[in-house]
Amino acid sequence: MLSITVGTGCMSKNKLPSRLSTSVACVLLLLTTACSQGETKSAQSIDANKASNASVVAASNNISTLRIGYVGSSEPTGPLGWAKKKGILERELQKAGFKNVTFARFPNGPDLNEALVAGQLDVGSLGDTPAIVLRARGIETRLLRITQFNTTAWLVAKKNGARSLAELKGQKIATQKGSYMHRYLLGLLAEAKIAQDVKVVHLMTTEAKAALERGDVAAYAASSDLGPFLKSQGFPVIDSSANHKGLSGTSLVIATESFLAKQPDFPEKFNAILTEAAKDLKANSEEYYQYHAQITKYPIDIIKVSLPLKQISEEPLPAEGVKLLEGTKNFLVSQGLAKSDFKLTDWAVEK
Repeated sequence: MLSITVGTGCMSKNKLPSRLSTSVACVLLLLTTACSQGETKSAQSIDANKASNASVVAASNNISTLRIGYVGSSEPTGPLGWAKKKGILERELQKAGFKNVTFARFPNGPDLNEALVAGQLDVGSLGDTPAIVLRARGIETRLLRITQFNTTAWLVAKKNGARSLAELKGQKIATQKGSYMHRYLLGLLAEAKIAQDVKVVHLMTTEAKAALERGDVAAYAASSDLGPFLKSQGFPVIDSSANHKGLSGTSLVIATESFLAKQPDFPEKFNAILTEAAKDLKANSEEYYQYHAQITKYPIDIIKVSLPLKQISEEPLPAEGVKLLEGTKNFLVSQGLAKSDFKLTDWAVEK
């Protein structure tokens, strides 16, 4: 029987200085695609170590353990999480010759990137911005799939504070570094021509509500589910990426080229698993929403608002998702946040 285990990735303790300017924050989006030197060991979860040890003893073309990293809660969500919960993943991976699969959880994309670079993972499920930044650094990864597209980011203000972008001038805005919310915020500030008039600082999503309540920050660029939740708690929404073409996010699955060299049939097999899971997820939407709410700890009505099922892709590379991903890549390159440009067609595996 296939063995599946879940571990925890590194929890980055470092914060950007409270007086950090937007331009410096932009540079750090590129530079902080990994934890600080003092934090590197924390990415080595127990399960990731097990996976690494297992791959060493496995024959070069007969890898028996698949090591997957993901960003999020205690369990993965979306098609990957649903495939795991419903047994689709176990059943099909066993057919593909994998005896074990390990899941390592990370608080954000840059931390997951570090584990990929360190050779601790074979596959990563993460947002578009950290995945693109990693590839632009020359790290040999391949894009397997867009699992979700048009993911909304929200700009939420503190109570009794600003009610418009203009009112945020001279104030501090926080978001989670290296995320699609960060890319949205930078794009929004550039579009509104106030990038030089605000200070952008790093703050994990888990700390956002408390920071807004204390008034530590004037606003927070929140994720798709955190935004509606904060709104339900009385925090005013100033803006959302849905109001701006090209500023919403995509969720991706990538794999290392070294792993794919040993498993050339993996992309086709794994995509078949996620396609089946996506279709099953939509066919059993109420059950899925209950699962997603249980995992993320948000009320189910918040999950339904934040995750329209049309955002879940049943195909590996939906045209709308690819177009959005191309726009994100071009923005990151133009702002110097992605170290080099590359063609998505070269990055993506063949369908």
